[in-house]
Amino acid sequence: MKTKAELTSEYILEIAAPIFNKNGYAATSMRDITEATSLTKGAIYGNFKNKEELAIAAFKYTVKNMMKRIAEHLALSESPIQKLFLITDFYRNYYNYSKQLGGCPVLNIGVDANNQNTLLLKNVKQVIEKIQDQVATIIENGIEAGEISTNINAMQYAKRLDTMIQGSIFMTYTMDDELYIKDTMNQIDQMIHNELKL
Repeated sequence: MKTKAELTSEYILEIAAPIFNKNGYAATSMRDITEATSLTKGAIYGNFKNKEELAIAAFKYTVKNMMKRIAEHLALSESPIQKLFLITDFYRNYYNYSKQLGGCPVLNIGVDANNQNTLLLKNVKQVIEKIQDQVATIIENGIEAGEISTNINAMQYAKRLDTMIQGSIFMTYTMDDELYIKDTMNQIDQMIHNELKL
């Protein structure tokens, strides 16, 4: 059972995460957080040492929930090649899902933290590397299972797929048009069929 302090921390993160994600680190004040949570600054600082620690914890909270959703979706198949198609399937509906989070956390916080908050940016880079590592592992598993061509450089492809996905998310949000993300997922599916699949 969670302690009162743990429940309070979780409540703060649940409320603060979409605010940081939508407004960015610099534009989010502690007053925004106190007003949204109906807690005093003292209550918030009793759980988080400063604004930076809260922003990093909020980012990690959002990403953890997002990664859990992706993992649940990928669990729909044991086949590595099908898991790649499940990634594009997940992102086809990502626009509406991520709107509830205040936008895409990796994109929003990554752009916001660049040149502004080194520690926050470091956390974003770690998440990107983790995502790319997981995609590379799926591709490697596909090679071992005889589903994916042995000529494929797993990490190079993982980075390429992630770049296409993040670029399409940026364009979808900037233009408020899901066509960008849906069309890119179709392109990735074609790449998987034509270049990876045996």
